[in-house]
Amino acid sequence: MSSKNLIQINQFCLYHEIDDTFIAELHNYGLINIIFQEEEQYLHPEQLPTVEKMIRLHYDLKINLEGIDAIAHLLNKIETLQQNLTNTQNKLRLFEHHFKE
Repeated sequence: MSSKNLIQINQFCLYHEIDDTFIAELHNYGLINIIFQEEEQYLHPEQLPTVEKMIRLHYDLKINLEGIDAIAHLLNKIETLQQNLTNTQNKLRLFEHHFKE
């Protein structure tokens, strides 16, 4: 995999003025994936919104990693439930449309 589109963790941490151990801890908790290439560590660009949200939770709101882990789990659960609700509503609309005819 080319590192061309990846975000170098050192640069990311410098930009956000955070310690790179925070990113390593997020990885250790299984909250993000770190890509190791040629002695460097990278993030996928798709992870940036998630990582930035976790930075705000930790540094601005002083939420510890256990709290961030719980919040991430609950947000994932809510997203899954919302997707299930949308799918169920779509199926219901199909049945309603079928029986109206």
